[in-house]
Amino acid sequence: MDGATATNNVTRRRFLTGLGVAGAAVTVGGLSACGDSKREQESGGGGGGKKGGTLKIGYVTPRTGALAPFGEADEFVLGVMRDRLGDGLRIGGATYAIEIIDKNSESSSDTASSVAQELIVDDGVDLVLVSSTPDTTNPVADQCEANGVPCISTVAPWQPYYIGRGGDPASKEAAFKYTYHFFWGLEDVIGVFLAMWSQVPTNKVVAGLFPNDPDGNAWGDKELGFPPPLGDAGYRIVDPGRYTNGATDFSAQIGRFRSGGAQVLTGVPIPPDFTTFWTQAAQQGFRPQVASIGKALLFPAAVEALGDIGTGLSTEVWWSPSHPFTSSLTDEKASEVAAAYTESTNRQWTQPIGFAHALFEVAVDVLTRSKDPKDADAVVDAIKGTDLDTIVGTVDWSSGPVPNVAKTKLVGGQWRKGSDTPYDLVIVANDDLPDVPTGGTLEPIGS
Repeated sequence: MDGATATNNVTRRRFLTGLGVAGAAVTVGGLSACGDSKREQESGGGGGGKKGGTLKIGYVTPRTGALAPFGEADEFVLGVMRDRLGDGLRIGGATYAIEIIDKNSESSSDTASSVAQELIVDDGVDLVLVSSTPDTTNPVADQCEANGVPCISTVAPWQPYYIGRGGDPASKEAAFKYTYHFFWGLEDVIGVFLAMWSQVPTNKVVAGLFPNDPDGNAWGDKELGFPPPLGDAGYRIVDPGRYTNGATDFSAQIGRFRSGGAQVLTGVPIPPDFTTFWTQAAQQGFRPQVASIGKALLFPAAVEALGDIGTGLSTEVWWSPSHPFTSSLTDEKASEVAAAYTESTNRQWTQPIGFAHALFEVAVDVLTRSKDPKDADAVVDAIKGTDLDTIVGTVDWSSGPVPNVAKTKLVGGQWRKGSDTPYDLVIVANDDLPDVPTGGTLEPIGS
């Protein structure tokens, strides 16, 4: 065991002790050998009851490539979950061992589809969990749907997930039988951005930076995306058209934004592309008063990479240590999970921690309630009946907005210079979730 692994295991042991899992033994690979009586009662450990075999849970996220920041917290969360589920789950009087098989999509839709096939065909998983942008969630969900394997996904706005896979939001019938999703929608991020923009006087001309990918096409869609609600609110979008991910020259877009007089910037680029764009924008004299960017500005490391020109940028916030939610699986508050992550990794908290954790909360709840966790239809019935309070809020598929989708809530945040960290994400808009405290109002860039 190397020093880093030993340190992480000690931290997990402390974390589990905080969960009430006294004396949790941690091994390299994350499996625990013992637990207290409460854990044994909840998870089916302790050797009592009949053996139910092994339940295999597949987990797919981007761990490398342009979307790697979305998977930054995976090692930590997977370690905690393997420890927590090391004694198995008691379901219907039987104890099932739990095996979590994680795969890296490498930020590629083709790879995401391929590893999903591996999980289904080669590994024989009973349930697939997948996270982080439509480029990952959609191909994995499509493979699960085609092969009749239950799948729960998150961290992609519901429109590019649902409509992008052929679902009709006007229909009351479920578009998919085996694949279910929880996250927010474009209507929510638009509402948060408008709430932030209303705090700064501008000319209401918005530069739209939309890539030619599922997110960018959904955000920039003239009928279902940002343009209609922004127009209703009195804003005008300057949209130079879709660009290709990985672009190295944004001069054409910057020129259009400058000539259009845009004082607000929005869009949904991948992290490295925004770094390129924002650096070139500063060099070419485009400096809007407000810049609210999805995807690229979610992560501390992405903002740190910009240096001083990262100050004042804003983004949507799906989860933070300030969120007033508790894990249904570990009884830990959001603030405690974020602190455990920092202790384990020596890195600042990042938003995907909460949703990676919640995926496993939902999975455990679903499997435990299913009449037969080895029967796909029984698992799907349990998914549809989910009404669970998690570390990211309530997940309830009965409330829509469309079949197969449950919604979570959003607040808005602005990156400002921190005292203990290079940047802190300060909550500045909480209309949809007032229980999350604000730390001020949106400040113009450069103020």
